[in-house]
Parts: sequence; C-alpha cells; structure tokens
Amino acid sequence: MTVRVAITGVGLITPIGSSLDAVSEALRGDASGVRIQDGWAHFGHLATRLGGECGDISLKGRDRKKIRSMGRVARLALLATEDAIAQAGLEDPSDPRVGLAYGSTHGSSSAYVDFARPLFARDSFEGLPSTSYLKFMSHTCAANLASYYGIRGRVISTCAACVSGSQAIGAGIEAIRMGKADAMICGGAEELHWTHAGVFDVMMATSTRYNERPSESPRPFDADRDGLVVSEGAATVVLERMDRAEARGAPILAEVLGYGTNCDGTHVTNPSADGMAAAIRLSLEDARLSAEAIDYVNAHATATDVGDLVESRAMHEVFGTSVPVSSSKGFLGHTLGACGAIEVALCMAMMRDGFLAPTKNLARVDPRCAPLDHVIGDARPTRPRVVMTNNFAFGGINTSLVMRRA
Repeated sequence: MTVRVAITGVGLITPIGSSLDAVSEALRGDASGVRIQDGWAHFGHLATRLGGECGDISLKGRDRKKIRSMGRVARLALLATEDAIAQAGLEDPSDPRVGLAYGSTHGSSSAYVDFARPLFARDSFEGLPSTSYLKFMSHTCAANLASYYGIRGRVISTCAACVSGSQAIGAGIEAIRMGKADAMICGGAEELHWTHAGVFDVMMATSTRYNERPSESPRPFDADRDGLVVSEGAATVVLERMDRAEARGAPILAEVLGYGTNCDGTHVTNPSADGMAAAIRLSLEDARLSAEAIDYVNAHATATDVGDLVESRAMHEVFGTSVPVSSSKGFLGHTLGACGAIEVALCMAMMRDGFLAPTKNLARVDPRCAPLDHVIGDARPTRPRVVMTNNFAFGGINTSLVMRRA
C-alpha cells in the first residue's frame, strides 16, 4: 500500500508576498514583483535591466553563530523554513526520523563575488573571510538549515537549476514512502544577483525590450515575449506521513499524490517535448490518475522563445485543450532554484481560496504554441481539487508534481 504524504506546513518569501494570504491576493490582482535594477547599468554588455526582488530581509534576534555562515540565499531559505515548521507544529526537527531536502541553482553569488574580486585582484588569500565558502558552496541551503535545526535524519541537496525545489520535494516524498523518514522539510531558494542575469543574457535568453516597463515582462506564452526575468525567493513545505500528521493533530494543507522526474537525454539547453510529456505521465502514473483527473496545470513557462513552444506541445500531447493552464512567472519572474517549491505553494493558495491565477502579461498567445486552455486576464473562479505543477531545467531534467486539496 502506498504511504500517503501530507503537507502540514508551508512558508514562502517572494517578490509578491511572504505568506499564502499575501500571494493569493497578489495572484488575483495585477501584482508584479519585477523591478528595474539600476545598479546593473554599469556592467558592460549586460542588456537586461529587470529582476524580481524580495527587498530587505532581517534575521534580527537569531543566534549570530548559527547564521554567520549564511549568505542571502540561505537566509531566504531560513525565513521560509521558520514559517513552515511553525505552521506544521514540528516541535523537534532534530528527531532522527525527520530529514531535510533543499536546493538552489547557485550558492550565494554575492558572497562568491566578494571572495573572488580581491583574490583575483591581488593573487592572494590574505584577509578573506573564513565563512565565504560556506555561503557560496552549492549545498549552502541544505547544510546551513541542517545545522541551524540540528537535523539528524537524512539531508539531501538538490542543486539542479530550475528543478531544485521540485526535486527536493520529490526526494522528500520518496524518503517518506520508502519508510526512511516520517517527516521531511523540503524546498528551494535563490537570491537575485547580476551574475545570474548575465549568464542568461549572454545566451540571449533575457527580456530586454521591457527594461523601462518592468511590470509588462516576462510574458509567458505571449507572441511578444522576449525572454525571462531572473528573480529571487524561497519556499519550504513540511511533508509528513498522513497517518502521523493526523495522529498528532497537524494541519493537513494538501496531499501530494504523485511525483515524476526524468531526463531528456538529448541536449543541455534545447528541451524535448517528448521528455517533458514523459515526466508528466510519470507523475500521473505515480498518482494513479488519468489526465482527465487534473483540474489545473501550473506551467514552468519562463517566456523564452523555444522553451514555451516546447512545453506547450508537451502539455497538449498529454492534456489536449481540456485542462486550464497558466504560468506564475509573469507575476514573479523566474526564481530559478526556488520556483518549483514556490509554485507548489502558489497552487496550494489556489486550491484553498478557489481560483486559478492567470498568466500575467499574456495578451496574445503565440500562434506557434500548441493550443491550450490558457487562463488569461482575470483569475478564474473555481475550486480545483487536483492540480499539477511542472518544472524543467538545463540538462533536460524534468519534474512533475500532483497535489490534492485537503
């Protein structure tokens, strides 16, 4: 018998809000977390000026010894995790039956630049901070959260670009189902940095035509889209065995029914509709559901030219035009390693509050995209019972999650 997995806590910090109530309101309005990044202007050959930002964050009152090895990305992760653990009422995260899975695309890029600039300028390590590496190492979120909470169960770092957060949740599901843990703290985080924008800029994948109109980009699936907008944020969910959660009276916020992940095995940057569709089918198979059982799909859709086309074809192959689809990237930008976890939280808000968020900035669907039931304009009032959220990363790594309303 398959072990049922509940979500008992959620925490998030995003450019459009830092609670389910806040993001729910933002998704039903015309909110935009994208801002002009004036500080990027002095970087030569950096064409984009747009980024999604969460603003100032504070860890005042926390143990300074525990947070000194945290860069911004790990600090965002901590803020989200504190809220998730508090809501779940998880009193002892150090219980050996409690584990953690967390990911990000990068460690703290600001910490890396602060470390590398003087090193390369002087060819000397003299005076460089001893905590720098702990801030920019790839598994900084998982390691720092584990240390902060005294985690003694399994700790998994899922650093796989845009599927980091969703693979972390998938790893948590599998650990609980296999009997290796009773609860898993899972999520993803990313900090905004000009190097992230630059990486995509040199690949000609960033939005540049809307530099003076930040709220109009990105534009997933739109005929006038011109690329992605890098962003930041974090989200954490607490996963538990359903029977354990019910026995201790924990809040049951949603149930995770299915998880699928695979690889295209074809190209590092060119996605495959066949690979995406296969991941979606794996998730449906894991959930023991047909495509007709899905009430809504949260698309990855980052507003790149090729990515949106290929994803639309994958979804059409599985669902046809029968399932409502939207992407949250128009509100937030692309939060990279955080997006999979954040989008799980956004789906939870939609299921709880009875609406489907539209794809912000989608005014005219690209005719090259396969036909889908796009949610356009205002939020669509309905109460979805079973939803799917998909993410796709460089390397052809694909994920799909299916959840059910509590």
